[in-house]
Amino acid sequence: MRVLVTGGAGYIGSVVADRLLRAGHAVTVLDNLSKGRRQAVPAEAEFVQADTGDEESVDHVFLTGRFNAVMHFAAFIEAGESVLQPERYFENNSAKTLSLLRSVLKYQVPRFVFSSTAAVYGEPRRIPIMEDDPLDPTNAYGESKLMVERMLPWFHKAHGLRYASLRYFNAAGATAERGEAHNPETHLIPLVLQVALGQRPSISIYGTDYATKDGTCIRDYIHIEDLATAHLLALDGLEEHSRLICNLGSGSGFSVREIIEVARKITGREIAVVESPRRAGDPAVLVASSEKIRQVLGWNPQHSEIEGIVRSAWEWHKANPQARA
Repeated sequence: MRVLVTGGAGYIGSVVADRLLRAGHAVTVLDNLSKGRRQAVPAEAEFVQADTGDEESVDHVFLTGRFNAVMHFAAFIEAGESVLQPERYFENNSAKTLSLLRSVLKYQVPRFVFSSTAAVYGEPRRIPIMEDDPLDPTNAYGESKLMVERMLPWFHKAHGLRYASLRYFNAAGATAERGEAHNPETHLIPLVLQVALGQRPSISIYGTDYATKDGTCIRDYIHIEDLATAHLLALDGLEEHSRLICNLGSGSGFSVREIIEVARKITGREIAVVESPRRAGDPAVLVASSEKIRQVLGWNPQHSEIEGIVRSAWEWHKANPQARA
């Protein structure tokens, strides 16, 4: 297939682009580089520096690319920031995705794989979270993604667009080739490892009074390699299934304090902690049921141990200390 990967210079998009190429697909990466890194784009991929909201540039890419599928990763992802600046998230994540979808429909691209999020659930009614649970985001980031999820069934109904919405829990870990670097860095594991490397004085724990086993938030971590595998399965799965909505998580939850302890064990270094107030919009517990994608698409994660996930990140950050954004 000929696949357009938006946000393909980012952490997840670049790994998926690489996996697509290794599977024999032709890949074009579209990224404005506001968050992504040009060096993360696989050398074999065609690269276009453009914004998904620039309809003229995007139309030109579609006109020349003749794509069979689009994988859409380009987005702002900082939940805390989204509570303070919701307008940025609705513009970038919702409105610009609508603009992209206009081109998808105009050029009759039959498959669309959407990078969604566990944030669409908000405070869960049960653990583990299942795909048919209520959708009630507690931050504008989750709401901006949910708005796109609500568009897609209408485009399927009116235009026959086949789509997959993949609801990520916490993507983590690193590959040797692409690594793990965000600009700015907001992910817990790399922030903790930056403390271990002496690049930060301490790690902040936002909220120690949640109704959890140690008072800190609990999250479900999924290795980036397993996440990439799920995307390729979803792309192929849209041959048989016209619509797919799937959680991507490990089914296990780890608290912030537990992640810090694992990092201390893996790195052998002291990691200073600062306890801070809760952040607005942070649910106490987010843990996935991923039984649906296992049963429907045969997904079988290979990196389920949290120690292995943290170790893969540590090895890459040790070897690439200059990659800190």
